[in-house]
Amino acid sequence: MNIPLLSLKSILSRPLSTLLSWLLMSFGVTIVVLILLVSAQLKNEISKNAQGIDLVVGAKGSPLQLILCNIFHVDFPTGNISLKEANNLSRNRYIESAIPMSLGDSYRGYRIVGTTKAYGDLYGAEIQSGQWFEEDMKAVVGANVANLLGLNLGSQFQSQHGMSEEGEEHEEQSIIVAGILAPSSTILDDLILVSIPSIWNVHEHEEEPGEHEGEIIDLPKLGIAVSQEQLEEEEITSILIKYRSPMAAVMLPRMVNEVGNFQAASPAYETARLFNIIGVGVDVVNIIGILIVVISAISVFIALLHSLKDRKYDIAIMRSMGATRRQIFVHVLMEGLLIAILGCISGLVLAHAAIGILAFYLEKLNLSWSFFVNDEVWVLTGGLIIGMLAAIIPAGLAYKTDISKTLSKA
Repeated sequence: MNIPLLSLKSILSRPLSTLLSWLLMSFGVTIVVLILLVSAQLKNEISKNAQGIDLVVGAKGSPLQLILCNIFHVDFPTGNISLKEANNLSRNRYIESAIPMSLGDSYRGYRIVGTTKAYGDLYGAEIQSGQWFEEDMKAVVGANVANLLGLNLGSQFQSQHGMSEEGEEHEEQSIIVAGILAPSSTILDDLILVSIPSIWNVHEHEEEPGEHEGEIIDLPKLGIAVSQEQLEEEEITSILIKYRSPMAAVMLPRMVNEVGNFQAASPAYETARLFNIIGVGVDVVNIIGILIVVISAISVFIALLHSLKDRKYDIAIMRSMGATRRQIFVHVLMEGLLIAILGCISGLVLAHAAIGILAFYLEKLNLSWSFFVNDEVWVLTGGLIIGMLAAIIPAGLAYKTDISKTLSKA
């Protein structure tokens, strides 16, 4: 007796109730797995993009905004800080390295970042074609930017104020593409990198680049060379700091926050706070998904229990033809498991398909449909257990079916 085949034919004989149970199970699993995938990939992206950065120093404002803007490039700057004061801070004994950042402009919605080669080295950036910018008004563009905007070596463009594609263009100065980065699956893929003086140049409408006179001063910790006039007058957005020792985590933030317009923000602390904020919403959605799976189990239970009343005669016939009580029990139990298996597998497929759709429309999130998490196995296991539990009572009733009484009533 082929029990799995009999169970399959049995659930197909009740198409409406089977369809309802399957849809509920599939939808619940999809919600739970989708949340798991998005959360895991976002945490992975955050960890990857914040690597090597212990502290962000910028203008006073929201610490979270400072992190979102200068590490993940999804918010606006809190303001600017003095280059001279930033240079003085970079020489603090607690600081191993300090990467300067100058933000505020974009090109067709992609942020232009004034920085140094050290910023690319932070993410292990590799040049796919061309070379790193060695002079002002030259740019190195991320792989996604080059592909989506059609930028090639030698292409010229004008930066736009702010992050809007309709922002005012700085038509006085053109930026030339000197290099294109290889894909890195980091924030670099969506950025345009230039030297910090390039950012200053496009905002100087009354004087040409290079007009600053005086001795050139090397700022070794920041990795740039400027004139005395620039050191005194120019500003940057922030500096990304790496600690020299564990003691720096205790001493440096307090020291920074005591300086005039400076504010220190810890990426680890602020991202943890961000996930705590959104964690409540994630938990609520997960609970909704689990409730839908439980409702699906109840639907399976009711469907099997209801069908059992109409199938007592069939079960009695099967028993009289040699089927054991154990086989009858497994037969009904298998029906619930088959619905659970179909629901769980289709739910997993739908969740990954949804990630693929999100990745297509939200390219900057770097989501991947092929990304798997270990918790998916637990979701699948949990779904199968729920399906089995939903069928175990009807299976027990089928097990206890009295052949003589059932046939005598027929």
